[in-house]
Amino acid sequence: MKQAIVTIGIGEIGSVIARGFLRLGHPVYPATRSSKIDELASAIDPALVIVAVGENDLQTTLTKLPDQWRDRVVLLQNELLPSSWLPHQLIDPTIISIWFEKKKGQDSKVLIPSPAFGPHSTLLQQALASLDIPVNQINNKNDLLFELVVKNLYIVTTNVAGLKVGGNVGELQKHHETLMRDIANEVLSIQEILTGSTFNNDALIAAMQKAMDADPEHKCMGRSAPTRLKRALAQAAESNLAVPTLQSIAELTAE
Repeated sequence: MKQAIVTIGIGEIGSVIARGFLRLGHPVYPATRSSKIDELASAIDPALVIVAVGENDLQTTLTKLPDQWRDRVVLLQNELLPSSWLPHQLIDPTIISIWFEKKKGQDSKVLIPSPAFGPHSTLLQQALASLDIPVNQINNKNDLLFELVVKNLYIVTTNVAGLKVGGNVGELQKHHETLMRDIANEVLSIQEILTGSTFNNDALIAAMQKAMDADPEHKCMGRSAPTRLKRALAQAAESNLAVPTLQSIAELTAE
């Protein structure tokens, strides 16, 4: 029998990944909020631990992660950056930037291939390939950071723009390009502070637009949009960074 996979969190994306590993012949053990994770860790020596909780639950989950699992973790959350996992002493985590959707009652929908980096990226690629979900393995941490920032840029820019203009990402590019770029540049300034890096904004915005072009009907504003805007403003305020476009949208939506 192939080595087990543990999935912490079994929402839509976690369920997709679990199904991929089942197709490869790996037994999958879900860990839910009611699970006694230390007992599970003493009973199972998994090949991978897929941390598939929502982004708001990630820090608490990593704090409680059993020590014997810290060398086999896979992370996939939105708004993920190295600062999300470095304080938790994980040993070479495998990171995937998810570019497929899974909504209740619907099949997975791929926008673009999902980049993955880390020691277990090949196994992850094989599992998702069994479901016809493409994964691109990337080779270094600089490329990983680029891909994580692209995803963050896409999510925060489209969500925040949606709070003002609604619509989909195709309409955002066609009718509100100036607004899109103003938001994107402010988001990237925040990302630079969070990562201690300097970015080529044009390259990142071009990569974001490539994802937009893959699904122009994708709605801009998800239900987490107000929370994402509030978090971005808080991150900017911590460093006294001026983000007038984000601030103006916050004032508009507060009325």
